[in-house]
Amino acid sequence: MSEICTPARPFAHEEHIPGSGTFRVRALDPAVDCATIHAWAGQERAAFWGMNDLTLDQITEVYRELGRLTTHHAFMVEKDDEPVALLQTYEPEADRVSECYEVRPGDIGIHLLLAPAGPEGSQAGWTASLSAVIAAYVLRGLDRQRVVTDPDVRNQKAISRLLRQGFVAGPVVVLPEVDLPEVHLPEKKAQLAFLPREAVFPDGS
Repeated sequence: MSEICTPARPFAHEEHIPGSGTFRVRALDPAVDCATIHAWAGQERAAFWGMNDLTLDQITEVYRELGRLTTHHAFMVEKDDEPVALLQTYEPEADRVSECYEVRPGDIGIHLLLAPAGPEGSQAGWTASLSAVIAAYVLRGLDRQRVVTDPDVRNQKAISRLLRQGFVAGPVVVLPEVDLPEVHLPEKKAQLAFLPREAVFPDGS
């Protein structure tokens, strides 16, 4: 694992997983990446992401606005230089989820949108590798103690994937509606799930 920064395509984390490839986590560039996000988010499989009906311009503006925040951040995850996931991190105390659980010091929230499978289908084990890379970046790279996520309770596929990856299910909660000039989020019934650092790195690293 190494940290490299180049003027053209800076990235925050790089990790080679034997048998899977080289993964990089880099800050999202709306001008470069939103066409990809638009293609992913417009598919029926991404309905729970909440952007099915947004235009490319609207999605670009969403991520430009997100880029102005200091508490919420968006990243593209690449595998062998190909985008494979959109990762969003957030400070739980600055998010509506804080109204639904007791935030601890060292908590960090994430949302993850996976790229659609290619023409040959999903490669066995690659999501486990992706999860390991994201955990390493978020928990070690950002020096956090616990990950929290809040998938829609109807998104059983995502919830099952989280539990397989070591997350522990928390309570089912109702995230309140957010209605601001720059963003509107409808009320959401969500399954909270948590991933403690010690579950990923039991040696205390």
